[in-house]
Amino acid sequence: MSDVLPLGVAGVNVRPGDHICAFYVGVEERDQVLLPYLREGLRAGDKVICVVDASEPAELLASIGPDIDVDGCIASQQFELRPSSDAYLAAGSFSTGDMLEFWNASVGAALGEGGYTFSRAVGEMTWALRDPLGVEELVGYESELNRFMPKYPQLILCLYDLKRFGGGIVVDMLKTHPKLLLGGMLLDNPYYLSPDEFLATR
Repeated sequence: MSDVLPLGVAGVNVRPGDHICAFYVGVEERDQVLLPYLREGLRAGDKVICVVDASEPAELLASIGPDIDVDGCIASQQFELRPSSDAYLAAGSFSTGDMLEFWNASVGAALGEGGYTFSRAVGEMTWALRDPLGVEELVGYESELNRFMPKYPQLILCLYDLKRFGGGIVVDMLKTHPKLLLGGMLLDNPYYLSPDEFLATR
């Protein structure tokens, strides 16, 4: 596994283990990040897990492009595309423990018996704006995800729409993501706190 990988967005390279917060405005800007990220992973033969919220999964599938056999990728289970209700809110509410177990089971199976050598995951976070039960755990979950990242060769990209999320959640995301993707640039985040540092501030 290379030390540097293309994210999919032109000119942006990442490293295995990166936990990245992508800030954007609106679905069109989301897709300028999300679609190249998915295409890059599918072309590379990575396991790709995508959780969407602001679009129907079928709508996203139609946008990936004709040069990728999307149906074949889904049939082979290389590509898992889920609505937020089947991941973040699968139990009807949000739980940090449940969600970490979801990622552990999904990524672990893919890199174990699934035979993949790398996992590329992405989650769209607008479900949290509907104020489901357990949503108060979201920021702690994002912090704890940093303990999970070194377990596997993987990337996780978290999508936050600045058009819809307020300044408070943006500040919390700055504390819990080591890398930021903003305006097509990947930035080391000077405001990031390790999980232990973050817990000490709560």
